[in-house]
Amino acid sequence: MRFEDLKLIPPILKALKDKNYVEPTPIQGRAIPIILERQDVLGVAQTGTGKTAAFSIPIIQLIHQIESKQVGKPTMRALILTPTRELAIQIEESIKDYAKYTVVKQTVIFGGVKQYSQVQALRKGVHILVATPGRLLDLISQGIISLKTIKVFILDEADRMLDMGFINDIKRILPLLPQKRQSLFFSATMPNNIVKLSRDILKDPEKIEVSPVSSTAETIQQYLYYTNRTTKKNLLTHILKNEEIDQVLVFSRTKRGADRIVKDLKRKKISSAAIHGDKAQNQRQKALKQFKAGEIRVLVATDIAARGIDIDKLMYVINYDVPNIAETYVHRIGRSGRAGEDGVAIAICEPEENEYIRDIQKLIKKKIKVIDDHPYPQTDKPMTDAEKKEWNKEKQRRKQEFFSNRRKAKDSSKSPGRSNHRRR
Repeated sequence: MRFEDLKLIPPILKALKDKNYVEPTPIQGRAIPIILERQDVLGVAQTGTGKTAAFSIPIIQLIHQIESKQVGKPTMRALILTPTRELAIQIEESIKDYAKYTVVKQTVIFGGVKQYSQVQALRKGVHILVATPGRLLDLISQGIISLKTIKVFILDEADRMLDMGFINDIKRILPLLPQKRQSLFFSATMPNNIVKLSRDILKDPEKIEVSPVSSTAETIQQYLYYTNRTTKKNLLTHILKNEEIDQVLVFSRTKRGADRIVKDLKRKKISSAAIHGDKAQNQRQKALKQFKAGEIRVLVATDIAARGIDIDKLMYVINYDVPNIAETYVHRIGRSGRAGEDGVAIAICEPEENEYIRDIQKLIKKKIKVIDDHPYPQTDKPMTDAEKKEWNKEKQRRKQEFFSNRRKAKDSSKSPGRSNHRRR
């Protein structure tokens, strides 16, 4: 099947040719005709399957066919709701590429930055709005946005929306949409609460299911290095000595851990940057832009920040911290080997994560190839439950001691003279 077989209009086919898109992915081949028929869709698809194009291409076509004869300011016709700023930006960039030969105008709004430029773009008029829930509700409450003219509503990454606590925001947005609309619902997994939410949004949907979460792309080679907690950072540096690994996305479990990895890599003259929730939006965008441009070699990310990272030809993903949820591993390594490209996924496993590897291999139904030939083998044993309990108590004690000492230092640094002066 080719894109020409999907009854797409010439302006869109021309834009896809510019992107060197020839054959649609399975979800694109199935979803595009259904959406063009104005049916609701329930799409079960993980990242890397091409679902952004699957919903945005037909929406652009439907809007272009209606709006190409209209004059005056564009009217908002489609709302795409997505959980993270990075993903929102990525979707808006993709729509811009696919719509460049059409009349369709789009913009993106998200929190963490001043709203002025976003409001200015909205006042000029847009056909497609890509938004995160918080900023959308904020601008609705200010009377800047109305959803009354929406014809198509898309909820993307629904499972991640719930994970991030956006369920109440979604419930506040739904009554503001017209009852008569087309709705498209995409999620990588379908637990009971997601099924219930989809029923509240969709009417007689066509279900499309591709690449279930338990599977990893056949084009991704997976490797496993066992090591100790204390030798992890040395092993990462050892792996990065391979010059073929020219660009790599590294996953950290925590924001602080991501910063520590970057600090260590920079000390070893390896160009790197971190993106996570504590970074300002402009810092995150700058790091992602530099990574895409090849200006930095290593991008270290937490799971939430990594949603929306869509880098053409990204080959290497390293799990510096093995996730305790097996499905998360599948999502992570899906950042490589996208759209049929080759990929390499490497997991660095410390003793406490050995059981996570067992869960992952059970889920994906395959053994991950172990690399034994390295200078930092795993020699430590996993802690017993009693040892874990004792270790957690000690960690909590040290944390309390740290903050207590910091408070004391802060109090002692205050000048009595200044304090008295303020009281007077």
